[in-house]
Amino acid sequence: MKKNIIALMTAGALLTLSLGTTPIHAAQGGFTDLQGVAGADKIEALHHDGLIKGVSDNLFKPEQQLNTAQGIQLLADGLDLNLDTIRFVKEPLPSDSFSKVLDHVWYSNAFIRAKYNGIQMADDIDPSKPMTREQFTLFIMQGIEAKGGLPMIKLQPVDITDEQELTPEYQGAVQRSLAFKINTLDAEGNFHPKEVITRAEAAVMMFNAIEHMDNFHAPVVPETPEK
Repeated sequence: MKKNIIALMTAGALLTLSLGTTPIHAAQGGFTDLQGVAGADKIEALHHDGLIKGVSDNLFKPEQQLNTAQGIQLLADGLDLNLDTIRFVKEPLPSDSFSKVLDHVWYSNAFIRAKYNGIQMADDIDPSKPMTREQFTLFIMQGIEAKGGLPMIKLQPVDITDEQELTPEYQGAVQRSLAFKINTLDAEGNFHPKEVITRAEAAVMMFNAIEHMDNFHAPVVPETPEK
């Protein structure tokens, strides 16, 4: 993990992957439940840099399902979606836009930041509902694109074995996530779009997204001419 990954975060912003109705404290030591977990090194790298939280000092619960509130909080913090350049006549509240998102709870501000930074959520989005892999992918790609984090390339679509299971309007985001190595397919070429994404899978995607943006925005240093 590059050291300058910290530059992508606002001061004090951490990835919040809490399990209940309130965020949980950051773990200080290494997680003890990542043995055999795909992407464990990436999860530990985020943890080492203070960018991700566990459910306790030593447990991450990698296979636990991610709900929508947790997912939006992760996206808003991980992609540094903020309101710094936006001026409002009055303070926006989630209830102004969403019928099921509560005001003044731990995830409220994340929904506001996500909404005003390119993440297109339905009016009736439910914070308690589990988030699917294709939905998290769509949101993370919208967030990256809103921050200008994708180069203009001619996309060569990847063959996805279970492509027929993809929601049609999510296909482009999934293909772009594969092209930029933010996502991967399984050994049989499946994406499993309708499966609920786990904490581990979401964390690995966030690591990949931050790394991609870090590389994309890195300044090009000209070569020194030979004398």
